[in-house]
Amino acid sequence: MGNGYVHPEFVVDTDWLAAHLDDPDLVILDATTHTTPAPPKPYGILSGRADFEQAHIPGAQFVDIDAELSDPQPPSRLHFMLSSPAHFAEAMARLGIGDDTFVVCYSSANHWWATRLWWMLGVFGHDRTAVLNGGFGKWKVEARPIEKGAGRPRARAAPTVGYRPERVADKHDVLAAIAAADVCILNALPAENHRGEGGTDYGRPGHIARSINVPATDIINADNTFKSTDELRRLLVEPLGSARIIAYCGGGISATSPTLALALLGRQGVRVYDGSLSEWAADPTLPMAVGP
Repeated sequence: MGNGYVHPEFVVDTDWLAAHLDDPDLVILDATTHTTPAPPKPYGILSGRADFEQAHIPGAQFVDIDAELSDPQPPSRLHFMLSSPAHFAEAMARLGIGDDTFVVCYSSANHWWATRLWWMLGVFGHDRTAVLNGGFGKWKVEARPIEKGAGRPRARAAPTVGYRPERVADKHDVLAAIAAADVCILNALPAENHRGEGGTDYGRPGHIARSINVPATDIINADNTFKSTDELRRLLVEPLGSARIIAYCGGGISATSPTLALALLGRQGVRVYDGSLSEWAADPTLPMAVGP
């Protein structure tokens, strides 16, 4: 299953999860979220709770990344910003996540909702976390058991929560990175967004100056599993080299997908720009470019 990854423990496959559904220290979280057009904002947010109640992995709980885990009072225009450690700790406690809990994250929508949850847990110090490779789509295709309804709440836990600032970047870090030869800025948005030729409207077209485009959709297979080591190295390591990396997208979500892929390859120093293009494009003093 590992595909030769340096750190295969950051993903689990459907066989593994099916065999461990009854593990007492396992928490399974469905992070499904949908975005919708909502001008003048870049997008609106639709919770995936209804999808979850129609079908989910047995024993799973639904978690609303925006309403439950993110900053309850984010800056204007911004969604999904990291909350305070105390706010996140309270959410973890409600979900039954303690220090010894192993968390498996999945989504029935785009895979990056699961990787965002994996990244958030890591930022706040919980390393016993993995993403279900292939997500709920692969689980259903394989005709594995599903449940309906609101899910099974777990007993409240008492997690120890920290904060790892070295995994997070802000606009000042990115601005400094533009002029730094040893830092690479990675854009995980679709190519049309990067070129400034379409896609979601974040206020200004194009990409952060000097950034390299590796769309999050390019690093997964048709079944939503991560590509092999050789393919990921070609997509990520060859163009990025040994530089330090800051990843961004529209709102800090799909940027966590190449962050996880690089972690599979042993590159764990990647920082995610939490405000991403939703913040950057709204400030006309910050440099952007169009084209490849």
